[in-house]
Amino acid sequence: MRDLFGEPDAGANGIEVAGVDEVGRGPLAGPVVAGAVILDPARRIKGLKDSKELTPHQREELAVAIRDRATAWALGRAEVVEIDRINILRATLVAMRRAVDALAADVRVAYIDGNIAPSIDGCATVTVIGGDAKVPAISAASIIAKVARDAEMVAAAAHFPGYGFECHKGYATAVHLAALRKLGPTPLHRRSFAPVGEAGVQPTLF
Repeated sequence: MRDLFGEPDAGANGIEVAGVDEVGRGPLAGPVVAGAVILDPARRIKGLKDSKELTPHQREELAVAIRDRATAWALGRAEVVEIDRINILRATLVAMRRAVDALAADVRVAYIDGNIAPSIDGCATVTVIGGDAKVPAISAASIIAKVARDAEMVAAAAHFPGYGFECHKGYATAVHLAALRKLGPTPLHRRSFAPVGEAGVQPTLF
């Protein structure tokens, strides 16, 4: 295995190394989605970085390259009902574990963005604060997760018009908050998040 902040050596000494990251912890609506990626050192991908530093077009192009060139990749998710039931932190860890479990490879080590890692059977975890800007496999996981979640929220806009999901992807923008106050929550909204809960409370008449 190579230096933590170099590109992980997928398959070195028979050990598969994955990068794991999530998107969607902060929004008021939609699932939290995690990506897990094992990069192939023989098929390097240029331009990997924190997905937030890339344009939508760059993310789309890189997501195609990642899905094509990675040794393995997978997505995991936690739904809105799970977020409301177990809280967003636990739901994030569930999504990460599901992403690793879905990989078509025997992962032995997973680099996790942040400072808290899920418990994954048979797999050691290493947390890396700011990992999406430091570890290429985590960057790749961040990119595929964001592209997938953004596409889902754009599609949701057709089913729930008036909220602007195609623009803010569920985050608490002024447009989104105004729509919540006017229209109320949809099934995609996280009722355990204060702005949503407050929007769902009907005013008293007396």
